[in-house]
Amino acid sequence: LLGSATTLLTLLANPLNVTLLTSQLLSAPSIWQRPDGLRTTLRILSIFNIAARHVIQHEESPTQSDAYSIRRALSKDDWAIAVIKGADDRSPRWRHLCVLAGLLVGFGSREQGTISWSLRQVLEGATVKAVNLALENGEAQDEFTANSIALMLSHVFDLLSDGKKVDLDHDLLLPILYHAPLLSKDGLHSGYFLSIMDADVVQTTRSKFDWSPKSSTFVQCQRMASGPLMSCLGSLSRLTAFSAEQVQNHDLLVTMIKDLSAFIRSLVVQWRQNKLSEIDATEETVFLSDESLRTTLPLLWSVLRSTMFAITVILRSLMGRVLGDARLAMNSASFMAIQTLHILRNLSFISSRKGSSSFSQHSFVYLMAIDILSQYPVQAEAFLKDIHPISTDVISQHPLDRCHDLFFLNTAEHFTLTLSPSLNETLLIRAAIPYLGLGSDARLVEIFESAHSVMLALLSAPQNIDLLSKHIHPYLDVLFKVFPQTLSPRQFRMAVKTLVRIASPPSQIAMVEPLLPSTILELVRSRLEQAAPVLLQHHYSNNAALAQQITLSEQSTLLLALVDSLPWLPLEQLEDWLPVVAESLSLVQDPTQLQICRQRFWEVLSNGEMDVDRAALCVTWWSTKGGREMVTGDPVHDQESAMMSGALVETSKL
Repeated sequence: LLGSATTLLTLLANPLNVTLLTSQLLSAPSIWQRPDGLRTTLRILSIFNIAARHVIQHEESPTQSDAYSIRRALSKDDWAIAVIKGADDRSPRWRHLCVLAGLLVGFGSREQGTISWSLRQVLEGATVKAVNLALENGEAQDEFTANSIALMLSHVFDLLSDGKKVDLDHDLLLPILYHAPLLSKDGLHSGYFLSIMDADVVQTTRSKFDWSPKSSTFVQCQRMASGPLMSCLGSLSRLTAFSAEQVQNHDLLVTMIKDLSAFIRSLVVQWRQNKLSEIDATEETVFLSDESLRTTLPLLWSVLRSTMFAITVILRSLMGRVLGDARLAMNSASFMAIQTLHILRNLSFISSRKGSSSFSQHSFVYLMAIDILSQYPVQAEAFLKDIHPISTDVISQHPLDRCHDLFFLNTAEHFTLTLSPSLNETLLIRAAIPYLGLGSDARLVEIFESAHSVMLALLSAPQNIDLLSKHIHPYLDVLFKVFPQTLSPRQFRMAVKTLVRIASPPSQIAMVEPLLPSTILELVRSRLEQAAPVLLQHHYSNNAALAQQITLSEQSTLLLALVDSLPWLPLEQLEDWLPVVAESLSLVQDPTQLQICRQRFWEVLSNGEMDVDRAALCVTWWSTKGGREMVTGDPVHDQESAMMSGALVETSKL
């Protein structure tokens, strides 16, 4: 029936018949009283989309011999107007979108120039009017209607002009845009599918679990992933983000972020109830069947990643609105930032699998929320207490808890300047100590490094001078115990350089222990003499940026740590350590690693890392005290002593 309607729409020559057929398609009880969900809406939209395309093709190539080559009496514009007239009072306003959206999609964008400017203005204006009237009449109170409006508008939103986009009633539109894909039964249904899925994850052998592609929950997941709303989740999230930027009622934004937070909280609760959540990403090949790894699990993570991307796009517009709207910022800035961070924390079980830093929008939203919250110390303290790890004495056993611990450590690092010394010690140090890496576990390298970063940020904070005196020596002991087993070369180099910097003037600890920077470097130098030349292998399964780093040996890492620390040494100690570090180059056995160290040494001396006084000292050492020869390995040539012209040297035979 619907296929015949497409053919008739294209071939009818009487505009009244075109109008009548359109009207019947929008009002026929046989089509709408028992709808097949949103697929019915898409089918009707597709009828007008295909018909519009055929009309365009016929006008562009009227002699083409196909089923639609019959000479038509209606011009393109007359046909479109006749179709639009079929969207009459016999059908609800929202169904008119099926016609208008289908025509807009079929005629294409403005750049294609397939229809006249006046006809496009009529179509765009009618589309906006149909949406606004449907919302004002309360038609969107029905979930199917609301989802249909969101679905069709997502298909045509990019085809509307900027002025028409703004003319939409965004205060009424916004709630249905995020409710449709996230909360409705046609979308993710608040994540309830995750807990239901647990019944089909069965143990097949002693150590293997299987989620069969033939299970009912996988079929349901497939249907959901290929459904109309999930298929256009990207365009729908962009539409929601635009609508959030346009709403006039600020309470709607507060309500939206509450709803988003509740949805993500529900999603993570459902995930915890699933057996799959108990399997770490690095152990999936051990505990999951090949069929699950190849078929079912990729689909699940594809759905979850798409959800994360959509939420992040919406959050970006919300954070941008907070920054650009003074009244919203005055009333709700800290609340919006806290809710955003809660959402990102609960999404961390998804974002941590590929590394959150690999998604620029995610990093932007995360850092923006932190910047906003750092302006409110009281609220920041309350937030950190709220997400503080439950157990601060041992490493969390559940992978989801470890994701949350990682998020806490990464976030807390940014608030060390905001928190008081007592809170820095009770909240941050206690949470970081279990993850400093004394228990070797290759799966936890990333969280180990986050714990070390927290310690370094905390010790660097100027208000924590008492904590620095108390914890710097125990931390140094831990640092050398865990490297290289559970600490990467990059993190170790940064730790040594940071400790030398905070132990040097004008730090107050430098007045009590003036030789502490040299003591730290001496520990590194001693370790270098026994270090292995074998290249270190660190696995960053969740962070592509770290995985691309240059592979170093323990020897070269220790030497590079010495070189990196030179710009922070006090002037008198720098003069002593320049030749020591240069002579240490001879301990590196691998030629490739040695070249890396020499190149870094030259960069430190020449690229501006030194201040004026240190740079002058380095120039003197390099040019007149044998520095160049020690670094490059060239032989040192003794300078000839000054003598009178014509004098005889000692080796002369005369």
